[in-house]
Amino acid sequence: MLIAATSLFAACSGNNKPVDLSTQTKEANKYQFGMVKEKAMSASAKLPGQLVPFNEVNLFPKVNGFVKQVFVDRGSMVKQGQLLVILEAPEMESELQAANSRMVQAQENAEASKEKFGRLSEAAKEPGAVSPLDLDNAKAKMKADQALVQSERSNVESVKTMFGYLRIYAPFDGMIIQRNISPGTLVAPGKTTDQPMLIIQDAYKMRLTVYIPEDYVDKVDLSQPVTFTYNSMPGLVQKAKISRSANSLGTMQQEAIEIDVTSKNGELKPGMYAEVNIPLRSGVKSLLVSNSTIIRSTEHEYVVKDSSGKADLVNIKEGLEGKDSTEVFGNLKANDKLLIHASDEIRQGDNI
Repeated sequence: MLIAATSLFAACSGNNKPVDLSTQTKEANKYQFGMVKEKAMSASAKLPGQLVPFNEVNLFPKVNGFVKQVFVDRGSMVKQGQLLVILEAPEMESELQAANSRMVQAQENAEASKEKFGRLSEAAKEPGAVSPLDLDNAKAKMKADQALVQSERSNVESVKTMFGYLRIYAPFDGMIIQRNISPGTLVAPGKTTDQPMLIIQDAYKMRLTVYIPEDYVDKVDLSQPVTFTYNSMPGLVQKAKISRSANSLGTMQQEAIEIDVTSKNGELKPGMYAEVNIPLRSGVKSLLVSNSTIIRSTEHEYVVKDSSGKADLVNIKEGLEGKDSTEVFGNLKANDKLLIHASDEIRQGDNI
């Protein structure tokens, strides 16, 4: 009994301490993971669209002049061929009078040359009355004067055409949405960056433009009709076919498609936004990840994948975003483990 008591006392008075397992538990629970899910893509994708005029033109003058009369203002509805603006240019009127005078003079000279050649031709019937050289010179003079008449006539028509540019007509049915001139304004032909006299838009026919992301370009079924709802008219659902597509990607790596719509009563306005339901080809699957697994930085978007206990930073591109999950494109596959609530402090190869 003494020996047993001594052994028990030695064990209790030793340097061994209880092991604290809480630290290991915290380390084990430091990271949480979610799984990459593969699901069949829905039959359609909802993308934003915007109404733009089917036709829109900035009206610039073709000649220098002063604004004499303006018959329209902002909001005016116009018809094709309707007179919108009259310009005046006194120097062009003088130029037209001078061109007419030169043409009349050329016609008189041509008529005189023709009569002279006719008389010489009659006289040449008598042998030796007129030398062949004089007859040839008269014929050449007649042809030269006739050519000059044609030249002066063309010059008059050219001046008349320029004179016609003083009247500005509507190129199509539409509405004047901007007016930048008043009577007395000096206008001149300029660059497209200059301010136009008027801006006219087609108020009846419009294009609903939708930009398809690059990852969905080959999945859109252009032969199927689309449905769309305007943000300002949420209860009105419309249906139409895709009218045309750009067949190329723009600067934002998106392909533009257009749907022609008609505003019968003027309820649609250019610039209105709509939510467009685009049909997709069946059988297409996509990868979905939890929204909390995506890390966004100024340089790229990525997720942290568990690769045998090591952090593997995988760059991704986002697709359609849902309430809890987001479609992604990248070097991922179904059932990959991704770190949830990861921070940008985690580096490639860190233990997770």
